[in-house]
Amino acid sequence: MSTPALQVSGLDVEFRSRHGVTRAVSAVNLTLHAGEIHGLVGESGAGKSTVGAAIMGLLPPAGRISAGTVTLRGERIDGVDDTALRALRGKTLSMVFQDPLTSLNPLFTVREHLTQTMRVHLPITAREADARARALVERVGIPDAAARLDQYPHQFSGGMRQRIVIALALCAEPDVIIADEPTTALDVAVQAQVLALIAELARERQVAVLLITHDMGVIADTTQRVTVMYRGEVVETGRTRAVLGAPQHPYTRALIAAVPRPDRTLDRLPHVHAAADGTGESDIASMARAWPHAPRPDDQIVLRVSGLSKRFATGRSVLRWRRHSVTALDDVSFDVHAGEILGVVGESGSGKSTLARVVCGLQSADAGSVHFDWAPASAAGARPVGCDVQMVFQDPYSSLNPRHRVDAIVAEPIRHFGLMDARATRAHVAQLLERVGLPPGAGRQYPHAFSGGQRQRIAIARALATQPRFLVCDE
Repeated sequence: MSTPALQVSGLDVEFRSRHGVTRAVSAVNLTLHAGEIHGLVGESGAGKSTVGAAIMGLLPPAGRISAGTVTLRGERIDGVDDTALRALRGKTLSMVFQDPLTSLNPLFTVREHLTQTMRVHLPITAREADARARALVERVGIPDAAARLDQYPHQFSGGMRQRIVIALALCAEPDVIIADEPTTALDVAVQAQVLALIAELARERQVAVLLITHDMGVIADTTQRVTVMYRGEVVETGRTRAVLGAPQHPYTRALIAAVPRPDRTLDRLPHVHAAADGTGESDIASMARAWPHAPRPDDQIVLRVSGLSKRFATGRSVLRWRRHSVTALDDVSFDVHAGEILGVVGESGSGKSTLARVVCGLQSADAGSVHFDWAPASAAGARPVGCDVQMVFQDPYSSLNPRHRVDAIVAEPIRHFGLMDARATRAHVAQLLERVGLPPGAGRQYPHAFSGGQRQRIAIARALATQPRFLVCDE
């Protein structure tokens, strides 16, 4: 049998802190062959991204591989120095990072990101690199590629930044790609396009892909083999069709049962020993009815958006008094009623996040209006206006202060608005962290100690801390 493109054997990863040693990953085994797409699936905090970071040699300073080996095309890479690893990254071993904003250099244009990487790893000229960069940007679905190559990461939406990161991972033609949640920020049309591109690379160029995701649909449609992780350990592995068709472990069965269906709402993912019957209602839906505000008639309009328009300047033309601009919103109008959950859907770059920011007052509109109409305040007194509208941001990495503990992050809006005393605040924060599924003691840790999905739970807890009347959830 041929030598595996990537093999992980008995991998243990530990993190040291002043509180002691935490084992994040234990005895993980993975084998990827050339041309294979292998799925690594599990809930947030299961250790998936830690495995990817360990393979790449990108564990944070507090983390280390305490046992096991990582071999790339038959050669061990878990013990090599940083210089050797840098030579491998990009050319032989590449990664699509979970967070596109922090994995791109804000001082480089898209063209510079791509062409510099290609010139370092491939024997091509500057002109050839430039042509390949444009072709890659077009291939991952970014329109008007020639113009957008000279823009910076902050000028793209979250989904478009993710496409750039995918193009960057592909540009040097690596042998192994570790894709950490590569399609989370993409709309379904572009997601299908990107997954088709990954499948094409695996088939035609025999690239081995480790696809890290929580999306069982992506696993079913794209991978040949799948490994299921729970609490840092592998609980099941095998051919994708066999694992999804006849799961052996209770957690795998629970994970499959938690896939959303249009004809029912779901409770949170059950524990391994809990029944996954799919009954109950979603946490956000139940919270929408649980806050102790004054009763409102069901048909009351609490938000009215009328004729919102927003344009962004992108640069100057040859005629210096003229400015190029992009229309993000064009005459957008809608109402949201009390107790209602309204979905806003569209492809990346269609203006969804801009709409959310304008509604929350974080950006100003060029035209139109946003009007909130609350029920009269209760006898306890008026609430500050700012605590009634809260937002869950798209990017959990950059929306949390890395210097604050989690309990301080969640408590910050409560203290800012003076809603509770210190004792009540501590109890409320602990209840919120438990409700979003974080373990006891999570409040004493810092954001860097959590996975991307767990950070998003912290962001949700913070948004709910003031018991808002209106909640905006951006992805």
